[in-house]
Amino acid sequence: MKPIIIVHGGAGDISESRIQGKFDGVKVAVRAGYEKLMNGGNALDSVEAAVVSMELDENFNAGYGSVLNLNGEVEMEASIMWGQDLNSGAVTLIKEFQHPISIARKVLTDTPHSFLGGNGAKLFALEKGFQQVPPESLISESAKEALNDFLNKGDDQRTEIGKKDEGGVGTVGAVAIDADGHIAVATSTGGINGKMVGRIGDTPLIGGGTYADDNVGGISTTGHGESILKYCLAHTIIKLMEGGLDADTATRQAVIGMTARLNNTAGAITLSKNGDVGIHFSSKRMAWAYVKNDKVYYGIEHDQTLEEPL
Repeated sequence: MKPIIIVHGGAGDISESRIQGKFDGVKVAVRAGYEKLMNGGNALDSVEAAVVSMELDENFNAGYGSVLNLNGEVEMEASIMWGQDLNSGAVTLIKEFQHPISIARKVLTDTPHSFLGGNGAKLFALEKGFQQVPPESLISESAKEALNDFLNKGDDQRTEIGKKDEGGVGTVGAVAIDADGHIAVATSTGGINGKMVGRIGDTPLIGGGTYADDNVGGISTTGHGESILKYCLAHTIIKLMEGGLDADTATRQAVIGMTARLNNTAGAITLSKNGDVGIHFSSKRMAWAYVKNDKVYYGIEHDQTLEEPL
């Protein structure tokens, strides 16, 4: 089949001033992932490349620009899954590395395990040749401002988006299908602004933030992590698709169901095994983009689809 990739850049109360940066970032990322697919890469290569792109962009809550915990530190997490055999890799509490998604992929390919955290993940990353970076090099000015705002105002944070009044950065994710029909999903985040030290959200949890199955499809989620993990949002969408719903209907039903049940917002991007696209979010906005039939489709508002040549 013809390869397809879709990405998201986080769901939340994204301000008008942030929209262009989000659009630029998701379009760069989706093109990076698509280039891998067009040059012999598989779906894993594609989603990793797309997420790596967004981990470098301070418009997103992943890698550089990640939100901060109560101690003013970056603690990141990521997961990646291969739909052919359901193999997965995840990491959490990553502090001194630029690309958690690439470490997660090494967990998938180079260990008998699925999930490494904290000091164990750090030791593994060093063993695999990942270079440590100064922790402060991952901290953006926006992240500092968002934490100060949280500490001074006690804002109730409902999503992983940074500064509540302005709607800052957001978790990133990608879903791809390659020419062989294999599906991969990758998701990466800095978590929730002002979180407790050691907090772990939905992003590294298979079935919460990420799920891929060649027999059904793939999903990456974003939003209020505690709610997503309780609702097993990615796997809920998969099960609805297994039950016969198309990708868009399944995504919509699951996101609406989670918000109705838990009173917090989320978003998800979905590809079915046949290449059908599903996009839905219960937050104010969610940045997304996908490549299909040599065009880039993208949006951030509800019921909005823009397009431009690849």
